[in-house]
Amino acid sequence: MGADKIQIIEGRALPLRGDDMDTDRIMPARFLKSITFEGLDRHVFEDDRLEAKRSGRIHPFDEPNYRGASILVGNRNFGAGSSREHAPQGLRRWGIRAIVAESFAEIFFGNSLMIGLACVTASVSDVENLMSLAERDPTAVLKIDLKAGFCQAPGMTVRVSIPDHVRDTLMTGAWDTTGLLLDNYEQVNAVAAKLPYLSGF
Repeated sequence: MGADKIQIIEGRALPLRGDDMDTDRIMPARFLKSITFEGLDRHVFEDDRLEAKRSGRIHPFDEPNYRGASILVGNRNFGAGSSREHAPQGLRRWGIRAIVAESFAEIFFGNSLMIGLACVTASVSDVENLMSLAERDPTAVLKIDLKAGFCQAPGMTVRVSIPDHVRDTLMTGAWDTTGLLLDNYEQVNAVAAKLPYLSGF
């Protein structure tokens, strides 16, 4: 398999309006008890989705037109709140491969990087334009190019930003520690052979 190198993320967009979208909303605390992250995709924004149903609305994550979307578009300070890694894990397992937002909470940003969930920022006006596009046409496909620093969409090209070291980590596959180990299996075995607690018994 090897390390997963990420440069291009392409897919339909899911617009999620609202500043300070915190991790307790993304993944409610009662779902943090599981030993693994399996099944977390079913609980993404669960309380918000239930509240929307009670109010006669459809939450974007329940909207049939957005099923299969892989790029989430959010507003300011996305991923605020507690440091639970279950939040990006749930989004990733739901199918989200990248998030375009005005800004991100630092810990959420770091937890996302660890699982190869690319988080890029764009201006307030560009985020609004991407959201409006996705709301008008849920079939519209976005294409994020981390190397070029652009997000292409029908009728527009948006400048996106990501710290250089984060971009390089995604593009070289350095985020994927398991993949790196598999790419260098002979070195792993050589080191393991020298460790007494692995080979000395």
